Amino acid sequence: MADTTAAVAFEWTKIRTLRSTVWSLALYSVMSISVALLFGYVMKGVYADMIAPARARFDPVASGFSGLKLGMIALVVFGVLSVSSEYSTGTIRSSLTAVPRRGVFYAAKMLTGIGTAAALSVVVVTASFLATQLTMGGEAAVSLTDEGVLRALTGGVLYMTLICAFSMGLASVLRSSALTMGILVPLFFMISTILNSIPGVQKAAQFLPDLAGGLILRREPPAGDTILTPWTGMAVLAAWAVLAVGAGYAAVRSRDA
Repeated sequence: MADTTAAVAFEWTKIRTLRSTVWSLALYSVMSISVALLFGYVMKGVYADMIAPARARFDPVASGFSGLKLGMIALVVFGVLSVSSEYSTGTIRSSLTAVPRRGVFYAAKMLTGIGTAAALSVVVVTASFLATQLTMGGEAAVSLTDEGVLRALTGGVLYMTLICAFSMGLASVLRSSALTMGILVPLFFMISTILNSIPGVQKAAQFLPDLAGGLILRREPPAGDTILTPWTGMAVLAAWAVLAVGAGYAAVRSRDA
């Protein structure tokens, strides 16, 4: 236990002293909240001009997380760099000398990175949601006590945290910042959206990590043939994250630095 505590302190020192991880966390916060404010301001005018059927379809809960998709890019970068930067600079050898037990080393890295993402996501997800509701105002907005809001806020924190865990696990397997982000960024921000819009592949695409977990950010399921519910979708994302983290552990244990 003492070894793990020391290793976690070691990893925390890396995170707060490495400029790339600090900046990525700052960008995650700023981008998410800024876009949420802008979206709420724009939607205030749009909602006023909506006809009745469009207002009935409008999802103020999902709108409250409008900035998270953009902010998620920075959080993915944080997850990837917190793992792969040591391999690109060669400092992984020094880290493994300081913490020779690879299981302890890997557990400390995952706990620190995922814990940081979770703690910050509590603030960012809540602030983003409230920023959108505040700037939308009036009939368009919802409050924390409305149906589905607390579930979505809890799910939003889990969603961002598990996305970070998935990114860290994959980075541990690939050991390359460019390669990992070259896979994750197109997957999360282009490929999954395209696949989900193709009727023949839509059912399978729902099981991609970002789409499955993202269901919990909505008050109502999206239009179309949706198989998953918000919580089963979150379970699918959790399974992806566990698989990635487990594969990363196997890679760290079996491969040379």
